[in-house]
Amino acid sequence: MSSLFSRSDRFLGMNASLQSAQWVYFGIPMDFTVSFQPGSRFGPARVREASYAIETYSLAQDRDLEDLAIHDAGDLELPFGNVGESLNRIREAADWVLEQDRRFFALGGEHLVTLPLIQAMVKRYPDLAVVHFDAHADLRDDYLGEKLSHATVLRRVSELLKPRHLYQFGIRSATRDEVQYAKTHVNFHPHEVLRPLEGRLEELKGRPIYVTIDIDVIDPAFMPGTGTPEPGGISSGEALEAVRLLSQLNVVGMDLVEAMPAHDVSQRSAVLAAKLVREGLLAISQG
Repeated sequence: MSSLFSRSDRFLGMNASLQSAQWVYFGIPMDFTVSFQPGSRFGPARVREASYAIETYSLAQDRDLEDLAIHDAGDLELPFGNVGESLNRIREAADWVLEQDRRFFALGGEHLVTLPLIQAMVKRYPDLAVVHFDAHADLRDDYLGEKLSHATVLRRVSELLKPRHLYQFGIRSATRDEVQYAKTHVNFHPHEVLRPLEGRLEELKGRPIYVTIDIDVIDPAFMPGTGTPEPGGISSGEALEAVRLLSQLNVVGMDLVEAMPAHDVSQRSAVLAAKLVREGLLAISQG
């Protein structure tokens, strides 16, 4: 099954073998259905490079990536432009990791990559709840006639889950139809992340949780390197603080998507994405 992956430079501090690892980290270089700017398929490689600009140690959590057993499997090899086969390969990779009794953290790539990851998760965790940070609701039933798109991904996810097992935070862009759907099918928290997440922690504790973070939940002033920037978002500090709250939950899998560092010559977007990976893994490894 390792033939699904291509080798690449490892993310800083992720030196464990698969046999000794508790977590498997891998990249998903896919951006075939994006509605504005392509380029997130280069995100996994750029974020790995940027990880060497930060420390393995988190001052905020007093924990170190080198103290965890994390295996960086590399990036999935996907047939360019073939959405259906790419989704199949992503699901196959997620199934394989779960069959090894490991948990995974995946880095996209566009947000549609989350769908096959959760399809694999739901088979193992039928009561799965999904926590979603994003600028966009992604609840359209179709986008330009397509059911499978980064604009429809959370609608497809909600159809996999039990009623109201999807929790959305930070949404600041949606159609009227999406908002109507959210009111009856989703736990919907627009504009903010940290305060409403704190209010949901007791409800979420003890349940199997999958976390998906579209990096455009962060304001483009802090995170210009993304494909569909939306003004009015949260700060990088709030995003990091919210990710650290995940330590209180039983997170069984996580992804970070829509990073497009090539569109940011300052490299602050790639470094922020790398720091979110580090803080996220340190938090969820103790949840």
